[in-house]
Amino acid sequence: MPSAATTANCWVQSGPPSAVRKMLAPKISRPAARIASVKRDVGRILRSVGRAFRVTAYSCPPRQPVSTLVSSRLEGIAMTELKTPTAVLHEGPRVLSEQETAAIERHDLRGMRDADIDDVIEYVHHGLRKLPDFVTLYRKYLKQRWDVYELDFTQDRIDWVEKMTDDERESFVGIASGFHHGERQVEIELPVFMIGASEEEKLHIAAQIEDEARHTVFFDRFYREVVGIDGADIMDVLDKSFHWVQETFVGPFGLLAYQADELRRNPYDQRARVRYGTTYFLWIEGVLALSVMKVTLSYARWRGFLPAYYAGFTATCRDESRHVQGGMRFLQDAVRRDPTMLTEIHDTLRTILMISGVSSRKLYYEPLGWTEDEVRVLLIQQLRRKCNDVGISLSDELEDLLVQIEPVLAGG
Repeated sequence: MPSAATTANCWVQSGPPSAVRKMLAPKISRPAARIASVKRDVGRILRSVGRAFRVTAYSCPPRQPVSTLVSSRLEGIAMTELKTPTAVLHEGPRVLSEQETAAIERHDLRGMRDADIDDVIEYVHHGLRKLPDFVTLYRKYLKQRWDVYELDFTQDRIDWVEKMTDDERESFVGIASGFHHGERQVEIELPVFMIGASEEEKLHIAAQIEDEARHTVFFDRFYREVVGIDGADIMDVLDKSFHWVQETFVGPFGLLAYQADELRRNPYDQRARVRYGTTYFLWIEGVLALSVMKVTLSYARWRGFLPAYYAGFTATCRDESRHVQGGMRFLQDAVRRDPTMLTEIHDTLRTILMISGVSSRKLYYEPLGWTEDEVRVLLIQQLRRKCNDVGISLSDELEDLLVQIEPVLAGG
């Protein structure tokens, strides 16, 4: 069997096999002309990939009690009290006390504005070490729902227009736009995955669909009221923000769309459900989404900007903890019932890593406090931690691939 590197080199010379091109062509719902354009772009990108395993990710900046939910600011915080944006990469994961965990679980929106995003992300892993059942996750959802219309973006608009630089704005939307589109796509595709679930799991997935709808409205409001995009409806705003979406999102979400089609044809195919679950719960939510959150939210905390965005998106991160925990519970149960399912997870991850190194344009993380290498390290750390926490081992081939693509950070 040829190595992943050999396969990638062949793709550079002659383009990927037609079956692979078909599988990867993104089907994120939008007008037909846009779909055709994206298919052409992805084919061109795959053929021109030079660094086949340059996996891009997202990362995070530091720790400063951000402004209030509406508009007032916390003043007088010395910069020396803040850790550097990438400190967590060198210091390792945090340890939350039971008291801190309980506080994160019960915060309302005003409490979330002062929560440290690193603590909320660590809260995700806290639950992975002893995965809750689906009914427990549903009960948490009932307690943690929040009203997206309580947020006031007035101060955020002032920060965006008057305080952020052009480079900061461009980097910010270049990262956040993938999440904007991802929330909407999953909102319409999760019902297909739910059909083959147990009754208890359906409770959890139904709650997650409502979460995704709330998150879609959150980003719609942010892009209208802060970024300044006008639109007749939600789809209009999505279309106008699509040009910012990076291939790092297009590839996995295109793959997810084809996996959803596979489930529509046979919603009770457990191997197809594991493939979908690996792409969505493990990679998109557990790795990609949490890394995106870390980049933009830590930047907002570090600079003291975008208070409503910080409160709402940090609350979204807490929602994601339930989604990731439920998804990893599903994958863990599937492997325990049938250990050969681990092959489906490994094969899906290999495909994702192959396409995640594709990029036709450079996204600059430096304006938000990160470098591309630091972002890649964060992404790989997130993947390893998710698998380790729930006892899903990686194959030797995947471990070798991760070693090849993970940079060594100075001082790390």
